[in-house]
Amino acid sequence: MSKNTFDPTLYNKSQNEPFSSVLAKHASRRGVLKGGSAVAALGMVASAGISIGCGGGGGSDSDGGGSSNASISFKSIPGSLTDAVTIADGYTADILAPWGTPINSVANEWKDDGTNTADDQENSIGMHHDGIYYFPINGSNSDGLLAINHEYIDSDALHSVDPDDTDPDQVRKEIAAHGVSVVRVKVIDGRWEVVKDDPLNRRYTGASVMDLAGPVAGTANTVTPFSNDGTQTRGTLNNCGSGVTPWGTFITCEENWPGYFVIDETVESTADARIGISSLTSGWYNWHNPAGDASEVADEFTRFNLTPSTDAGASSLTDYRNEANGYGYNVEIDPYDASANPVKRTAMGRFRHECCVYGKLTEGQPTVWYSGHDGRFEYLYKFVSNANWDPADADRSDRLAVGSKYLDGGTLYVARFDEGGNGVWLPLTLTGAVTAGGTLGDTYTSLDEIILDTASAADAVGATPMDRPEWIAVDPLTGSVYLTLTNNTKRTEANAANPRINNSFGHVIRWDEDEGSQTTFSWDIFVYGSPDDGDAATNLSGLTADNQFASPDGLVFDSRGIMWIQTDNGADEVEEETNDQILACVPSQLLDDDGNPATITADNQAELKRFLVGPNGCEVTGMAFTPDNKVAFINIQHPGNWPYSNDATEVTVGDVRPRAATVVIRKADGGTLG
Repeated sequence: MSKNTFDPTLYNKSQNEPFSSVLAKHASRRGVLKGGSAVAALGMVASAGISIGCGGGGGSDSDGGGSSNASISFKSIPGSLTDAVTIADGYTADILAPWGTPINSVANEWKDDGTNTADDQENSIGMHHDGIYYFPINGSNSDGLLAINHEYIDSDALHSVDPDDTDPDQVRKEIAAHGVSVVRVKVIDGRWEVVKDDPLNRRYTGASVMDLAGPVAGTANTVTPFSNDGTQTRGTLNNCGSGVTPWGTFITCEENWPGYFVIDETVESTADARIGISSLTSGWYNWHNPAGDASEVADEFTRFNLTPSTDAGASSLTDYRNEANGYGYNVEIDPYDASANPVKRTAMGRFRHECCVYGKLTEGQPTVWYSGHDGRFEYLYKFVSNANWDPADADRSDRLAVGSKYLDGGTLYVARFDEGGNGVWLPLTLTGAVTAGGTLGDTYTSLDEIILDTASAADAVGATPMDRPEWIAVDPLTGSVYLTLTNNTKRTEANAANPRINNSFGHVIRWDEDEGSQTTFSWDIFVYGSPDDGDAATNLSGLTADNQFASPDGLVFDSRGIMWIQTDNGADEVEEETNDQILACVPSQLLDDDGNPATITADNQAELKRFLVGPNGCEVTGMAFTPDNKVAFINIQHPGNWPYSNDATEVTVGDVRPRAATVVIRKADGGTLG
C-alpha cells in the first residue's frame, strides 16, 4: 500500500494481545522452523503455455534438499536521492507502459498537459502502478501479457486544471484511471514495447462489470439497483498487491476501498464502522458529488453514497445501501480471455486485502491461500479450499471455472501468534473458534454475514493485531511463508525482541505450517528494518549503509528462491540516505550452526544486497519475471519528477508531469538476474 493512501485511523478497537507483546515473550527461534527436508518444494505447474511459480518462473535451482543454488553476484549499490532509477552495475532499466499509454487506437496519445479525456483514460494504461505479473504467450520469454494493478490517482497530475470533485467529466476520468490493465508486451527490435490494439488488451476500471461468487453472492446484502439478484457489481478499486493462481489467472486485491464510499454516520452499520467507510464529508475523492447531474448514466455517481433513502418504500432495490458490499475482495481475472468478467471471490474474506498468494501444492490436499489486512493492528488471514488439489486442473482452459472450484468454498482462518514461536489459525465459522460470548454463531446467523464483517469476526476470536500486514511470498524451494510488516508508529511497548517504540522501520516475519495440521504453525522474525546507525535496540539485524531499509512492502520470490524486498519508506532516518529500493537475498542459504534456517543478523547481513533505488518521491512496488528469469518487470509508483526519457536511469532535467511506469530490468550481457 502506498503511504500516500494510508488511512491512519485505528479501526481495530479490540483488546486482543498485540504482536509487540508476543515479541516481548519470544525474540527468535532459529531451531524451530522446519528445515528444507521437512517441507516439500512448491509444485511448479504449467497452464496453457504458462510457467507458473511463486515468483514467475518455471524450473528451479535447488540442491535437492530444499535450499537454492542461486547466487547473487551483483554488488550492493549505494543509496540514491535523484530523479532517476539507480541500478546495480551491468544492468539496464527501460521504461515500458507508463500511465496514459494507449492500449488501442480509440485513445489519443498521452498529453503532457493533462488534457486527455475520460475516454482516452479508459483506453489507456491506468495510474499509479502496483502489483504486476507476466503471463507468457505460448511459454515465451519475449512475448506475453502484463497484468498491472493501479492503486490510486494523483488528481493534480491527472487533470489539466485544478481538481473539481463536482465535475462529472473529471470524476469519470478518475474512475477510469483506477483498476487493472491487461496489455500485450513484446520484444521488438531488441526493446520491450506495448502491442497496441492487441485483442487481449483491455482495462478494468472502477466502473467495469464484475461477477460476485462465493458465500456473499446472491444474498440480500448484495442486491442493488444495478444487480437485482445480488450476483454482480461495478468496478474494482484501490488495487494494490496481487497474486497468481496455479491455473494461470491473475488475482488483484482491493485494499483501501472503504475511502471511496461515503455514508451518513448516523446510519452506518457496525461492519461499516469497523472497516472504515468514510463519512459524507471525508470521502477520498467524493465521486458521489456529481450525483443528479444531467449527464449521469445509470447512477454512476449516486452509487458511491451508501446512505439509505428515507423515501417511502425505499429498499436496496432503489438505493445503494449495499453497494460497498461488492467491494473488499480478491478479484480473479483470466488474462487470456478478454470476454470473461472478473470474479470477486468472496469466500476469501472481505477486508483491505494487500495481496494474495498460494502455499505449498500437494496433490490430494486442499489449496492454501494467504492474505493480509493492511492497517495498524490488523490481521493475517488464510483460506483453505474445500476441494483437494488436482494437478490436471493446471492444464484446463476454463480457468475461471477452476477458480470457482478452489476459491468459492472453503474455510477462512485468521492468525494468532503465540509465544515460543508457535501459532494457531482460528476458523471464522459459525461454530469454530471460541469467542467471549461462545462462538461466532452467537453473533452471526450465516457465513455470508461473517464474511461481510470479517475484521470484527477476527476481533471476536482473538486474532493477533499486527503491524500493517502487506505483501506475502512463499519460498518455492522450502515452502516457508514470508510477510512484510511495514511499520506501526502507534506501537508503545518496548521489549527485548522488538524494543522500538514508534516502530517506523518494520520487519519481515516468516512461518511454516505444521505437518499434518491446518490450524498450527511455527514462526520467527527474518529481518528487521533499520537505519545503519540505529542503536543495538533498533538495528536488530545489523544492517549497514549497503542495505539499510525501512518499511518493507512489496515481496516476491523468483523461481530460483531469490527473495526480492521492495520498500515504501516512511522513516526520516532512512529517507535522508536513500529513496525507496529493492533488496535481494536467498533465505534458504542462511543456516545456523545446527543447519536450521537462520535470520538476518550482523554476522550474515552482507547476504542482503541493495539492487535498485527508485527516483525521488516514489514507491518501488510490484515485481514479476519472465520464465527464464532474465527479465524483471517492476513498477515505479508516484514519482515526484520522472521519467525523463525511455532510459529509466536518466536523471530528469527540469520539471516533467510525473508518470508511474513499469520498468524493464535486464542484464546487459543477456544473463539471468541476480
